[in-house]
Amino acid sequence: MRYLFLIMLIGLISCKAQKEGNSLTGEAIEGLVLLDHDDFTSIDTFQTREIRDTKTLNKFYREINKTRKPGLPVPMVDFTKDMLVLVCLGEQQGKKEVALSQLRQTETELWIAIDVWEEKQEGTVTIQPMYYPFYLYKMPLVDKSLHFQRVEK
Repeated sequence: MRYLFLIMLIGLISCKAQKEGNSLTGEAIEGLVLLDHDDFTSIDTFQTREIRDTKTLNKFYREINKTRKPGLPVPMVDFTKDMLVLVCLGEQQGKKEVALSQLRQTETELWIAIDVWEEKQEGTVTIQPMYYPFYLYKMPLVDKSLHFQRVEK
């Protein structure tokens, strides 16, 4: 019985250690929610933007919906309470995963890390298609200027 418990404990610890390999670079951002994600856009370079109004959000969706029929729906956001962070990875070979975390903050500025890593593939894949993904995150409104730093894992 002791050996069974010991083996289970070691198994749990080893699984947790593997998950922490893709942990955030900084601290978790409270209230951060992935609002929208898609792997195919017309944006072929890495870009980050903060969106603080409906006009800017609609402009982005008009840009990516030019080549889509039907287009992606524009999410409803209350910009008096929330703001959006847009991350476009540009041209990527193979699927990627993204996570945002807070590096540091002052009274006027907030530094956000963008962790990007290769999505785990089941089996062996020799040909990886090209993707142009975007990630749209909602977070509580802050009255600070945002700075972004990309972190490759």
